[in-house]
Amino acid sequence: MDLRQAVCIVTGSSSGVGAATARLMASRGARVVINYARSADAAEAVAASCRELGGEALVCQADVSQDADCRRLVAQTLAQWGRIDALVNNAGTTKFVAHGDLEGLDEADFHNIYGVNVIGAFQMVRAARAALTASGRAAVVNVASIAGVKGVGSSIAYAASKGALITMTMSLARVLGPEIRVNAVCPGFIEGEWLAEGMGQAVYDQTRAYLRAKTPLQVTCTAETVAESILSFIDSHSVVTGQHLVLDGGHLLL
Repeated sequence: MDLRQAVCIVTGSSSGVGAATARLMASRGARVVINYARSADAAEAVAASCRELGGEALVCQADVSQDADCRRLVAQTLAQWGRIDALVNNAGTTKFVAHGDLEGLDEADFHNIYGVNVIGAFQMVRAARAALTASGRAAVVNVASIAGVKGVGSSIAYAASKGALITMTMSLARVLGPEIRVNAVCPGFIEGEWLAEGMGQAVYDQTRAYLRAKTPLQVTCTAETVAESILSFIDSHSVVTGQHLVLDGGHLLL
């Protein structure tokens, strides 16, 4: 897909991987929808940087766990540009709870995490389906996690939600082709403030040092390297659908 003038929605794009993806798309000439749930100022800053990079940007508030918000986000995009060519389901949430602490998660935690990470992605695809189909060259990329492959991560609920997102990627790929390709990326450890705050700085530093020392490539992900892989599923890989790509420097090989 030629990204020049393509219309791309990136959910959860006021920071981190979503922001990096939006900026990379803008640098390729795309028209990008910056979505946020609560961080309006951060979203506006990302939009400004996208415009400086040569792209167009539209900022839309929406909580993807709410179907009405998903449909409104799509409607605002179509009102602005009249088409949708790519959707990146990046919005996500978690609760940091040690996997052995089964009392640390309750029903509300599972509903909240699944509501954003799984149901939100489904609702966004459903809301955008007609426009993506009309594009005739569309791509959906779901941002899953190594947690969904290896059963690790911030909590059991988070790992389970990302596993469900990987499975849903395959299901959607079967029914949305040939007009829409659906794939997923599964990052491992991603450097940044969000993970450092959730893990605590000491554990974050220890984990990053371990992965840099022990994995075959001796690297960890950044928001920018994840964004590059997301774009590879959009602007190339034209015969690939229903797949998930693990981005972990070889962590799964340990």
